[in-house]
Amino acid sequence: MVAHVLRLRLDLLLGALRGGRRQTVRTLVGGAVIAVVVVAVCIAAWRLHASSEDAAFAVTIVAASALTLGFFVTVLVGGVDDQLDPRRFAVVGASPREIAGVTLLASAISVPALALIVVAVALSALWTDRGAPVWVSIVSAVLGVLTCLLLAKIGLALASMVRDRHSRELTGVFLIALIVVVVPVVVFLASLQWTQGVPSALVAAVDLLALTPLGAAWALPERALSGGAAAPAVIAVLSVAVLAALWFWLVDRLMTTTERPGAARQRRGLGWFDLTGGTAAGGIAARSIIYWFRDPRYLVNIIIVPIAAALTIIPLLLVGVPFEFAVLLPAPLIALFLGWLPHNDLAYDSTALWMHIAGAVRGAADRAGRLVPIAVVGVVLLAVAVPVTISLHGRWAMLPAMAGVCASLFLGGLGLSSLTSVIAPYAVSRPGDSPFQQPQRTGGGLSQAVVMFGAVLLSVPALWWAWLALTGDESWAWTALWGGVGIGALALLIGIFAGGAVFDRTGERLMEFAEST
Repeated sequence: MVAHVLRLRLDLLLGALRGGRRQTVRTLVGGAVIAVVVVAVCIAAWRLHASSEDAAFAVTIVAASALTLGFFVTVLVGGVDDQLDPRRFAVVGASPREIAGVTLLASAISVPALALIVVAVALSALWTDRGAPVWVSIVSAVLGVLTCLLLAKIGLALASMVRDRHSRELTGVFLIALIVVVVPVVVFLASLQWTQGVPSALVAAVDLLALTPLGAAWALPERALSGGAAAPAVIAVLSVAVLAALWFWLVDRLMTTTERPGAARQRRGLGWFDLTGGTAAGGIAARSIIYWFRDPRYLVNIIIVPIAAALTIIPLLLVGVPFEFAVLLPAPLIALFLGWLPHNDLAYDSTALWMHIAGAVRGAADRAGRLVPIAVVGVVLLAVAVPVTISLHGRWAMLPAMAGVCASLFLGGLGLSSLTSVIAPYAVSRPGDSPFQQPQRTGGGLSQAVVMFGAVLLSVPALWWAWLALTGDESWAWTALWGGVGIGALALLIGIFAGGAVFDRTGERLMEFAEST
């Protein structure tokens, strides 16, 4: 049985290169990306030989813990199918325990697993070179790899048991969350000045990770050097034992449980409509998300905003503004323009607006649902732009102030847009037309100017507090943060409910506008 499954796994691995041209290209590109990442990690591990022991430990534990968690989360929400699903072996008469063991062993024959093994060897070589016993480094690598493989198999099993009808949408949400969380953390860590040693906050976080199942196995070599390997060793071994027991139990459940009748027919759902819920605001949010990410009129705006904001640095530098001050401008501009974008969102619906009016949708639900896609885009872009901006500026004490200013501009702009888009909509290019093709119109300037200058006016307090933090007392940065978030959130709520009231009272006028343009 073991030889048969291992041979089957090799055939599946090689079969990925024998499919159609698209599948072969996809496999080769994926393998190349993984190879580049592995080479980069190995080079980074080699460069850590010249760093201090504390710095090397901090970097390896944070990276290895993230890698371990990624093996579980990626397969759980990524819509990945297990080629060696234990249920496929139910017809051969093997016991669940035997299948659990052999499929776990066969999972080591895969491109991600092989890449993981190479990374584990590189980390072991790093700590062996620093004086850790060879056998401890080997045990650390084995336990680390086993933890990752077990987490991946458990994630695949759980995903197959609760296979969601909208896994692709959940994958999108996972990627958004990953960007929002990882990019600021990476930028912050890259900006840290470790010439005086590892920051105390990071040391505390690393010490905590070393006592969790995510980092215990990887911490063994360094802890062996410092004489404190007992606790991580116990945690690492217990983690592998518990995960192995859970894997064997899941395999037994998979092979002895029959899928509910009709479950196969329920695999195809309503996509974003399933994910956002059955409320009016949720349905409008789902439809708006689909429009935003398929309609070129929206996509052009998303692309142009960060590019245009970044280009504003050039004229400032040409007239002699210092770089550390000029670099502070793009992030607030991105927030301002993103809050301004939906100021005419009803016009982009064209005749589809009748669905909301005929369905007697409450105006507040319409206003809130339409803001979901731009809110998602805005959070992602600002989560990247704000820490990058502060990193280039060089003073991380200004991070709260920058976040407060951007929150005030963005949320205030969204609130004003929710109101002006129902009071003064104007004609735009129709669905299917080029986003650069604009119809003749006599109005529209009022709503554009009101949102643009109104958002700046609402943000004057946050801008003033941020200026005080920049030129004097840095404690004003926190005032700018909480003040900016509070002002922006209040403006957003007022805009949604006020715009909803106007929508309820002027539905007939809005429908006439949609039909005429």
